[in-house]
Amino acid sequence: MSTVIATRTSAAAPLSPSPLALVREDLRDFAGYRSARSDKLDGRIWLNANESAWLNPADRDGDLRRYPDPQPPRLRAALADLYGCAPEQLLAGRGSDEGIDLLVRAVCRPGADAVLVTSPTFGMYAVSARLHGSRVVDVPLRDEAWGWYCDFAAIAATVATQDVKIVFLCSPGNPTGEPLPREAIAALARQVEGRALVVVDEAYLDYADAESVVGLIAQQRNIVVLHTLSKAHALAAARLGSVIADAELIALLRRCQAPYPLPAPCVELAVQALSVPARAATAAHVADACQQRDTLYRRLQGLSGVRTVYPSQANFLLVRFDDAQCVFDRLLAAGVVVRDLRAAARLDDALRISIGTPEQNAAVIDVLASGQGAA
Repeated sequence: MSTVIATRTSAAAPLSPSPLALVREDLRDFAGYRSARSDKLDGRIWLNANESAWLNPADRDGDLRRYPDPQPPRLRAALADLYGCAPEQLLAGRGSDEGIDLLVRAVCRPGADAVLVTSPTFGMYAVSARLHGSRVVDVPLRDEAWGWYCDFAAIAATVATQDVKIVFLCSPGNPTGEPLPREAIAALARQVEGRALVVVDEAYLDYADAESVVGLIAQQRNIVVLHTLSKAHALAAARLGSVIADAELIALLRRCQAPYPLPAPCVELAVQALSVPARAATAAHVADACQQRDTLYRRLQGLSGVRTVYPSQANFLLVRFDDAQCVFDRLLAAGVVVRDLRAAARLDDALRISIGTPEQNAAVIDVLASGQGAA
């Protein structure tokens, strides 16, 4: 797998301020809900959580009548090993979406603070902000001849003037596919220190020739990283993601999380999927996906009706067409479903194509090359 385990920054570097200073003042001493599993107790007869004393007939193993551990140590340790952090720096949750929502609720004051996004980007950043009553400030990516460019200087200037408390960066970008420079992210975090968190969504980093920013957290404590098992690890239905951040911030987010966020069957499946053999298999699948992505990129570039194929280090390609509606309809008629992005700003001629098996990718090319998808 292409994700590089990041090493910690030199201890000689000055430590940045605690990120708790950026948390809503009314939540800094928030204790949260204390569930029956909050206290680590040992016993023979468990009568503290109002659980059923009788099994459900569908519960063959007898494990489902008990509430699960809110943060199972085995899962947390396996994820921490995968991402190169300490277990206390990691919060497991229901996909990256829960992490996004927790961060917005914990940091932004409704009606007062803003989050910053760089469109086109993953839509859940703005959705979570708006549901919470926070403003969304956009510093759009620049569409250059060679690909998409993130204007870090403009982001820093906007944070200074717009009451931005969270900067959401997606690296590699969704739907753009470009990784962001690690050094630029570190510099931005230093520039907005004391004003904002820099949240880097690394959902697609496994497919990129790029280093994680997790290792920057040790010194730059306003950096937060999101990860998910939905993409490279092929566990989208299990809904398991991670927030990686300074341990003090993770402890606060844990107090803001729902009492029992992780279903026990999903946890067990994830632990198995993070074993050494399973991780080796995942790495092989990622290598195959990257090879297929690069092949599909080259083949799409030579087709009539294709306007632009953007370079990508994710498991998808963003493609502009002369007639995107025609291409979408023809692919759908052939049984091939791709993502229609034409409602997004500056993408009114674009479709996003996920990387499939060699046979599935060949089906896309066959439809377009045969003239079925030509404008």
